[in-house]
Amino acid sequence: MVAARITVNGKETPISPAAPHTTVLDFLRERGLTGTKEGCAEGECGACSVLVARPGVKKPTDWVAVNACLVPVAALDGQEVVTSEGLATTDASGAPAVLHPVQEEMAVRGGSQCGYCTPGFICSMASEYYRPDRCGHTDRAEPADRADGAGPCAGTGTGGGDGPGGGSEHGPNGFDLHALSGNLCRCTGYRPIRDAAFAVGMPSEDDPLARRREQSPPEPVATAYVRDDGAFLRPGTLADAVRLLRERPGAVVVAGSTDWGVEVNIRSRRADCVIAVDRLPELRELHVGSDRIEIGAALTLTEIERRLDGEVPLLAELFPQFASRLIRNSATLGGNLGTGSPIGDSPPVLLALEASLVLTGADGEREVPLGDYFTGYRQSVRRPGELIRAVRVPRPLAPVTAFHKIAKRRYDDISSVAVAFALDIEDGSVRTARIGLGGVAATPIRALATESALEGRPWTAESVEAAARVLSAEGTPMDDHRASAAYRSAMLGRSLLKLYARTTEAVSS
Repeated sequence: MVAARITVNGKETPISPAAPHTTVLDFLRERGLTGTKEGCAEGECGACSVLVARPGVKKPTDWVAVNACLVPVAALDGQEVVTSEGLATTDASGAPAVLHPVQEEMAVRGGSQCGYCTPGFICSMASEYYRPDRCGHTDRAEPADRADGAGPCAGTGTGGGDGPGGGSEHGPNGFDLHALSGNLCRCTGYRPIRDAAFAVGMPSEDDPLARRREQSPPEPVATAYVRDDGAFLRPGTLADAVRLLRERPGAVVVAGSTDWGVEVNIRSRRADCVIAVDRLPELRELHVGSDRIEIGAALTLTEIERRLDGEVPLLAELFPQFASRLIRNSATLGGNLGTGSPIGDSPPVLLALEASLVLTGADGEREVPLGDYFTGYRQSVRRPGELIRAVRVPRPLAPVTAFHKIAKRRYDDISSVAVAFALDIEDGSVRTARIGLGGVAATPIRALATESALEGRPWTAESVEAAARVLSAEGTPMDDHRASAAYRSAMLGRSLLKLYARTTEAVSS
């Protein structure tokens, strides 16, 4: 097998002798590319952002920004990476000669404060700069002043203001400020960063990174990176993955590594063997049929969001509230469900959609309703050696849906309570109701009692208020540092009243 190698800023370099748990961040810094910074080491601040060439949605290749602090460098075997140092045009000696348009705008508009976070912002901004379906009204957009003076991140490191799709979140050049969600400026310099983002034009025809989008990204390569202190393995097929899991039952399975990377960095966890499934073709398919939608477990949330393009409204409402764009560029549904966390954002939504999971192992394939999947705190019916291959969402979809995430911040935060609704209301009565809950029990759960209290009853203030009282008693909320049990219970009931208010406002308007 060919030695593991990675291409950084156009130059191929061996990964050896890095340890299997070495992150892309540490690998780059050890080679003098110190524009990639470590701030939080858990994917919160974005100071470590780099660009990776990934399969595109609108073009063969997308330049995708990811958190270098979370990704093992061995996971990018055979792949292409561009850092902030690689964006500028260089002269014959290799020295920067012409700044990249994003770097130029950040410089002239004062987007750099102390400068620590600037390279990460620039890489995330460059990812949006090269987004194929971004289109501006002019070649060079001048930023419009904002009366309230608020920056794109509203002091949280995420998009603020009007929320996804809001006017102030999109510039006249088509730039979506939520592309910078997950990048944190420690000097509160968001206004000039926003100005720079709204000032960049469109890539020129001779831009090498823009031209690179027209060619396919590197094909995934089977990787066996083995050292005395561990092994990182990337099987080439699903059959190989299942075989490896049978041979190495204690192996850690990773996709985007957004969860495992935190364990490695913050808790100093190490694994004798890590098996990567993120590039398995069998786990990266998406099929939209008349009776169901099947989503590959290793597709990133960003890929799902852009490929579905609103086909499932409840998922479309979930995605902007799931962590940050940087995390969504790597995180997968398979990973979010595989951890079994009771506060994961996707399980309540998928429970409301009556989704099922396709599990694959040495004994074959089986389909399990998500409502039967979780058995206890971070426990499930998934057997040793089984992988989540796909998520299946049945059709037709319920016409009335909503996802309410209660957290201390509007975006990029862990939920205290998450509630997903999928209702079919016909002739003023609730025909079917499906409600998924997170953060109120040891596992994500269906609000079965509330569903029964709604079904067959009129969609009126009186019946909704009665059902809201039932919903407040669902689950077994606990007191912790995020919220009290009483608060969680109150938010459950209020979420149903909020949904009712929204539906009646829509009818009256």
